[in-house]
Amino acid sequence: MSAEGGTKAIIAALGANLGIAVAKFVAFAFTGSASMMAEGVHSVADSGNQGLLLLGSKRAKRAGDREHPFGYGAERYFYAFIVAVVLFTVGALFSLYEGWHKVTDPHDVEDPAWAFGVLILGILLEGFSFRTAIKEANRTRGRRQSWVSYIRRAKAPELPVVILEDFAALLGLVIALVCVALAVVTGNGVWDGVGSMAIGVLLAFVAIVLAVETKSMLIGEAAAADVEKQIVAELESVEEVDRVIHLRTLHVGPEELLVAAKIAVTHDDTAGEVAKAIDAAEKRVRAAVPMASHIYLEPDLDRAGVTPEPGRPA
Repeated sequence: MSAEGGTKAIIAALGANLGIAVAKFVAFAFTGSASMMAEGVHSVADSGNQGLLLLGSKRAKRAGDREHPFGYGAERYFYAFIVAVVLFTVGALFSLYEGWHKVTDPHDVEDPAWAFGVLILGILLEGFSFRTAIKEANRTRGRRQSWVSYIRRAKAPELPVVILEDFAALLGLVIALVCVALAVVTGNGVWDGVGSMAIGVLLAFVAIVLAVETKSMLIGEAAAADVEKQIVAELESVEEVDRVIHLRTLHVGPEELLVAAKIAVTHDDTAGEVAKAIDAAEKRVRAAVPMASHIYLEPDLDRAGVTPEPGRPA
């Protein structure tokens, strides 16, 4: 996923959520609806989350230095993880608290027309944001790849975060609309509190999914299997390389990959020939996998079938 596509989706979501947040709080002031309050806080949390994603994307562009020689690309993972924490603490827990308060002490929804109007407007705006995120994600998502697989395997965190947030927001708006309608039709304000609690459970689930997926990248995740297979093929295409003994990859950023490999060379190759082979191998890998920004190759003799010395890896 390109950073440009993620930024476009984030800006679309930020604009939609800011407008929706204002409208929801205005509606809450007229209706006293707990679902509207929960949805308003949800939109404020989402707006802050999009700001965090933009901040992380900007900070990740800094060049590497002595303390961070591989750059700051992982900051995008860090801020995506913070988004999950904010979504859980500010969005989910507040919605659950507000809903429980309204269930134990229900009140009628006043001026329901305000609530219905704002919720319908919110669905339209969130739909636009969700459509933008889906459109940008489809540029890199394979036709055969499911959305669940895309969310789990995407190395760039921005689009999966926006897609999950927008999906939760749309579903939350529908829940709020249904529960406010039930509260008005039945005259029982408990339904309003139930809607707020349902929104809280939804946000908690999305926050946990985001936390789990971003944590995997934050602590270090290898390249996809097809990418590693391509790297091995490029290394072994060099005439002087007999085979790849082992390969290790690590994403130091969404578009930055660390590649470390031990390659087998012939025992009678000269140092010059080995150095030439390493240069050729690095060039081929970078041409085939542009994200391989850091490549370290260690030449060794092929010890296949030979028992290694104690304490020495093959």
